[in-house]
Amino acid sequence: MAVATILLGQLWKLNETGDTWLVTKIYSEVFASYVVLRKVGGTDADLRRVKVDKSGDSVSLPGFTFTQESEAF
Repeated sequence: MAVATILLGQLWKLNETGDTWLVTKIYSEVFASYVVLRKVGGTDADLRRVKVDKSGDSVSLPGFTFTQESEAF
């Protein structure tokens, strides 16, 4: 699912397993943006770095679905 922007603290669901992941860091490298996700209820080792897909005015995380009802923060 695409949203207007990715913010710290957003919750995303991993499509493969249904696990919930929390956005803990957002950063850019040269021409791409990345987020670091931490599994909710997981250990310190449960981290993933995911490249942000940009499409027009929206962004998404491949393999993840935005889980919150509203993106108005």
